Amino acid sequence: MPTKTGKQTLELRSRPSVAGYAAFVGKKEGEGPLASYFDKIFDDDTLGEATWEKAESLMQKETLNTALQKAGITPDEVDFVFAGDLLNQCIGSTFGLRDFGIPFAGLYGACSTMSLSLGLAAIFVDSGAANCTAAVTSSHFCSAERQFRYPLEYGGQRPPTSQWTVTGAGAVVVASESNGPVIQSVTFGKIVDLGITDSNNMGAAMAPAAADTIKTFFDDTQTQPSDYDLILTGDLGIVGSRLLTELLLWDGIDITGLHNDCGLLIYDLEKQDVHAGGSGCGCSAAVLCSYILSKLKEGSLNNILFCATGALMSPTSSQQGETVPGIAHLVHIMSK
Repeated sequence: MPTKTGKQTLELRSRPSVAGYAAFVGKKEGEGPLASYFDKIFDDDTLGEATWEKAESLMQKETLNTALQKAGITPDEVDFVFAGDLLNQCIGSTFGLRDFGIPFAGLYGACSTMSLSLGLAAIFVDSGAANCTAAVTSSHFCSAERQFRYPLEYGGQRPPTSQWTVTGAGAVVVASESNGPVIQSVTFGKIVDLGITDSNNMGAAMAPAAADTIKTFFDDTQTQPSDYDLILTGDLGIVGSRLLTELLLWDGIDITGLHNDCGLLIYDLEKQDVHAGGSGCGCSAAVLCSYILSKLKEGSLNNILFCATGALMSPTSSQQGETVPGIAHLVHIMSK
C-alpha cells in the first residue's frame, strides 16, 4: 500500500515495476540524436491517415500494442489504462485506445501527462487495486499547432522562446512483478501560476511548477540532488531549464550537472530548427519510453527523478487573456 511521506509524496512499498515500454515518433524526431532508441520512426507524419488527429490516435494504438508485446502481456491482462493527450476532450487517447477493451481513465495533465499517468498506474498496482496497468500519452506537432496556435498554412513567425511540439507517443506497462525498473515513489505537484501570459514561452510558465515539485520531493524524502544519477524534466527547453536551475538555487538546491530535459535531448539543437527545444506530451513520453528506461534497464542509470511538466492552458483561456498555470508531477524510478 502507498505510504504518504511529507506533504505530497507517496512511497510505493511493493515497488511496482516496468514490464514493457515503447516509443513511436515522427520523421523530425527520428532525425535527432535518440533515433536508435525508438521502436518505430514514421516517415510520413500522417501515418497514412486522413487527418493529423487520426494519425495521433493510431500512433497511441501502435505504441501501446508494442509495449504490451514486449512485456508478453495481452490487453485482457491489463486492469486499467491511464492515458491523455493535448487534444480537446483527449480524443487522441479515446479513439486510439477504444478497441483494446481495457477499463480507461482519461487524464489531462497537458505535457505532464506521462508522469501523471505513470504515477497513477504505479499507485494502482502498489495499492492492490490492480495487478497490471498501462500509462500512455502522445502529441503531434500538426494537431497541436492547429488547436493551440495557428493553421500551419498561416506561416507565422515563431519567437526564440517557442518550442517544437514533438510528434511522438510513449507507453509503459506496469506490473506487480517483472524484471524491469521499479517505481519507488510519486510526488503529485500543485498548480503554480506566476502570471506568464505568453503561450510561446512555455518554459517560463512551467519552470516554477517544476521547481516547486522537485523541492517538495527533496523536503518530503529528506534527500538531496547528489543522491540521484539524473534529474530529468519534461519539456522546459532551454529557457525553462535555465530558469529551473536558478529558482532551485534560490532555495539552496543545486542540480547543476545532474539535470537534463527531454526537450533538449530529443532534438539536435545545433542542426535542427526547433528554437528553444521540444515540447508536448509526446516529448517526455518518447524520451522516457526509449532512451531513459533502456538506460535504467541496462544499469547505466540506477536512480532517477522523472518530472514531466505541463502548461494547463486551452485555446479558450488564451483567447480570454488568461495566464498560463503550470503543473509538474514527479516519479522516482530505480533500475531495480
